[in-house]
Amino acid sequence: SYAETEEIVAVARAAARHRGFYASHIRGEGATLLDAVSEAIRVGREAAMPVQVSHVKAAGRPNWGNVPRALALIDAARAEGLDVRADVYPYTASSTTLRTLLPDWALEGGIDAMLKRLADPAERARVRAAVEAPSAESLVNRVGWENVMISYSPKRKDAEGRRLSEIARARGMDPIEAAIELIVEESGKAYMILFQLDETDLRAALVHPHVMIGSDGSALAPYGPLGEGKPHPRSYGTFPRVLGEYAREQRTLPLATAVHKMTGLPAARLGLRDRGVVRPGARADLVVFDARRVADRATYEEPHRYPEGIEHVVVNGRFVVKNGEHTGSLPGKVLTPP
Repeated sequence: SYAETEEIVAVARAAARHRGFYASHIRGEGATLLDAVSEAIRVGREAAMPVQVSHVKAAGRPNWGNVPRALALIDAARAEGLDVRADVYPYTASSTTLRTLLPDWALEGGIDAMLKRLADPAERARVRAAVEAPSAESLVNRVGWENVMISYSPKRKDAEGRRLSEIARARGMDPIEAAIELIVEESGKAYMILFQLDETDLRAALVHPHVMIGSDGSALAPYGPLGEGKPHPRSYGTFPRVLGEYAREQRTLPLATAVHKMTGLPAARLGLRDRGVVRPGARADLVVFDARRVADRATYEEPHRYPEGIEHVVVNGRFVVKNGEHTGSLPGKVLTPP
């Protein structure tokens, strides 16, 4: 958000010398989506390196329908000879820190500087005015307070799973003040879920041949410290959701294509030649699932739920999950391209 394109190109050129690729959490996902995708492509062109657009989505109802246009930019770049791909997660909601609602200048200097600004009445009023001002890139304007749900707030557990509009009514204040209070109470570490994406756009990305599928999530568990809050269900549900909902139920894409987009395609992008495929000599990383039953069970209300229909998971030739139960085996390791 703070670097100019020329600075990014300079850094990318250094990475290109080491066979890197430019994976960009692009500068804008709302009104500036197409400009942001074009900028990522420009970096790849000028640095002579592959580009990964993360993630292809059009945020906010006024911008729905722009995903096919973004994909057309990727197609045009590939026709030019550039190696440009993208990724997507199979949900119409995104997730990030609550402080992202604030303007960029309010975040400068890190968490401590932000909290100091919010403790100053004049600066706090300035932040409020900036958040509520009409702007095409304003998260609030493109989403609406009723579509912002608090997913993690350890000091205010009563806020988790509730919309900011509801929290504000209960506290007798306006939504921006309720948001600022939560940001301050949690020292900037509160998280939110934004219901701001379009199903038609999502399907367009899922079926595109150069878009791979990932979760954009975390490694969680329904117990202990990793089981806190109401995080985005993608951490538990992404891959079974693609297999069950989009491949089997909706038939948005063939099962084999869905599997490839979650295995071989991302492995190839990362240069992992012996992963993501089933063939002699490849690493035995396997997921055995029942194609008739596999489904995600995690929801926004109950996110800490494992999927169903996945019988076995094998990592490096050893069972990690067998007959639906974790074996305790830990055969995984950090992977780097050869």
